[in-house]
Amino acid sequence: MHATVIATKVISSLLLLPASLILLCIVGMFLRRSYPSVAMVVSFTSLLLLLVLSTEVGALLLAGPLERRVPALEASAGGGAQAIVILGGGRVSNAPEYNGEDMPNYQTLAHLRYGARLQRQTGLPVLVSGGMPDGSRVSEAVLMANSLQEDFAVPVKWREEVSDDTAQNAKFSAAILRQAGIRKILLVTDALHMSRAQMMFVQAGLEVVIAPTIFFSHERLTLRNFLPSGEGLRRSDYAMHEWLGILWFKLRAAQPQPNGEVAAAS
Repeated sequence: MHATVIATKVISSLLLLPASLILLCIVGMFLRRSYPSVAMVVSFTSLLLLLVLSTEVGALLLAGPLERRVPALEASAGGGAQAIVILGGGRVSNAPEYNGEDMPNYQTLAHLRYGARLQRQTGLPVLVSGGMPDGSRVSEAVLMANSLQEDFAVPVKWREEVSDDTAQNAKFSAAILRQAGIRKILLVTDALHMSRAQMMFVQAGLEVVIAPTIFFSHERLTLRNFLPSGEGLRRSDYAMHEWLGILWFKLRAAQPQPNGEVAAAS
């Protein structure tokens, strides 16, 4: 794993959940002697936020606005697309039921399932994108291609295997597609990730038709959704990661370029 990838993951982990709120609570504890009133407010606020964002309903405070930015693909919306690009979402390492091989995790499988559905509907060629940011020996793109072919009977035309993050997914996938004369794509990833992914693929020079999957805000609510859970915290953490990623993208896009122009934040 590259040092920059490790550093980025460490910093982002401290900014995300639950580490950020735990650190905030610790700050409150250190302040209790000098500033007891401030300490009480800081500690109470951090614990309250941790409680709320640990529920699936609380997670919708962060996830809902992201999902509303990217409506589901309509049947007629993909006209003119020349290829389907499917992004990875992680892996399960050393799966014992598969003789210790790595396998796509449930999030990646959801991307693949929807991508396979679109491929059958459109007949478009497929590119899968995912490298080895965790230092694995096999790229995520290889795992995805194998699953599409073996589990969904869908052929894969291109594999982008060297990316470490979404920006590189876009950069390296666009380079492959340009060589094939492709400019307009159907982009498949989960709804929380789609806004940031779309920005980066557009920045890479592609015309993007979004095809999001996995919408949490459309689930039927039950009592379980109001109770703290690991899944609720995971959703909040993921949504916060995406909001920070969008903010970082816009800040970088607004920086002056070498030619003196300012890049527009889409």
